Amino acid sequence: MPFFSVFAIYFIIWWLSLFIVLPIGLRTQAEENEVVPGSVESAPARFRPLKIFLATSVLAAIIHLAWYIVSVRLGYGIDAIPHFAPKFY
Repeated sequence: MPFFSVFAIYFIIWWLSLFIVLPIGLRTQAEENEVVPGSVESAPARFRPLKIFLATSVLAAIIHLAWYIVSVRLGYGIDAIPHFAPKFY
């Protein structure tokens, strides 16, 4: 499998993992009772992008490694799913 394809799949997994990791440990300004004037109460109190990107990268790497082992090394992919299509004569 070409390197670009493997990287593209990792990027898609990373992007989906980002939306899983974003709400983990989130404390809003309303929960902290420190609402900054001009912002909404549901805004994060302390946004830590480095921690979020690191956690997302680790999670995506684990998922990508599992996908790589199952699909590339073991040979299970979309074609391994049985298709039960009706036959029209």
